[in-house]
Amino acid sequence: MAELRPFRGVRPPKDLVLKVACPPYDVVNAKEARAYSKGNAQSFFNVSRPEVSLPEDIDEHDDKVYAQGKKNLDAFLEKGWLKQDAEPRFYVYRQKMGGHVQSGLVACASVEEYQRGHIKKHELTRADKEDDRTRHIDEMGGNDEPVFLTYRADKGIDALIGNVTAGAAEYDFVTDDGIGHTFWVVPSGLTERIAAAFKRIPALYIADGHHRSAAAGRVQKLRKAKGEGEHDWFLAVIFPHDQMQILDYNRVVKDLNGLSEAAFLEKVGGAFEVEPTGEKKPGRVHEFGMYLGGKWSRLRAKEASFEATPTGVLDVSILQKNLLQPILGVGDPRTDKRIHFVGGIRGVGELEKLVDGGEYKVAFSMYPTTLEQLIAIADAGEIMPPKSTWFEPKLRSGLVLHLF
Repeated sequence: MAELRPFRGVRPPKDLVLKVACPPYDVVNAKEARAYSKGNAQSFFNVSRPEVSLPEDIDEHDDKVYAQGKKNLDAFLEKGWLKQDAEPRFYVYRQKMGGHVQSGLVACASVEEYQRGHIKKHELTRADKEDDRTRHIDEMGGNDEPVFLTYRADKGIDALIGNVTAGAAEYDFVTDDGIGHTFWVVPSGLTERIAAAFKRIPALYIADGHHRSAAAGRVQKLRKAKGEGEHDWFLAVIFPHDQMQILDYNRVVKDLNGLSEAAFLEKVGGAFEVEPTGEKKPGRVHEFGMYLGGKWSRLRAKEASFEATPTGVLDVSILQKNLLQPILGVGDPRTDKRIHFVGGIRGVGELEKLVDGGEYKVAFSMYPTTLEQLIAIADAGEIMPPKSTWFEPKLRSGLVLHLF
């Protein structure tokens, strides 16, 4: 069962939401966050990436950065740039990106359910990123950004969310990237019905936010001496699986591992069916686009080249096992500095730009991983290879916080 709880959200007044809201902390670097928030003291980057308030030469993980985040949060509350709702509530957050629309419930999810595996994961985490989010959440005294969860769609829940979105929205705005963001406060009369409906959902799945989830568990342990409390819960937005959108997550590699182009192509031909093409993106699973020497080729995986397991059939696994590792020598894509990953939101033109510019030698365009594959892997207790999924649109930060 999925145990979800309403909470007293901390959020900006209507007239400030466009000034406060910003992209998630982990899709920009420090330089980009500084540029985005320049001249806007109300930008939520002052809380989620507090180094923007400090000298440019400071290390992002300096003690002063975490302390500054708490200081900035307190200032936002004191100045009324963020205010806490009087009563615990659920919220609904809808995003519109072109023709794609997704509507999710904003709620607190159970740390205990995460620890027991009822909130299922599909990725490994990095210790340094876990350490950073643990320190940030603990010093902040709450969750400033949500975990992105999904569940197998349920018509009853769809109807309840539809009841909410038929009413007047609290926020409704479009950001510079053209994505629409609409936010509702759920009427108190629907709270128990929504919570009860989710209790019939057997499992939740982490789509994005593995480090935030792991950090929530670590923060709970740190605060265990204080007894039960809000630290037993973490902020989440929960979308039905049939509304989610995964884009391709592409690869570029710096060199050909000492091979000439001709020798490289010969080896690739031994592992894949290769043909020249004018198409830059694969049209189906087990196909790959390859950009080399200013030309695109289509690669098709050979039938005997992959295992019929939830992880083995993933295109990212097939490319890693049959080309990146044995031919290009990329052993661990999580740590190898020769490989770089490009989210599909940037388009295949970004792949051509990187290769044509000379910094990279070869690029691979991927067919997107599906939600069904993600759920199957999580249900099987398996782990996806790194950089398997790129979810769009990204959740905007600063719309609502959960404080302990």
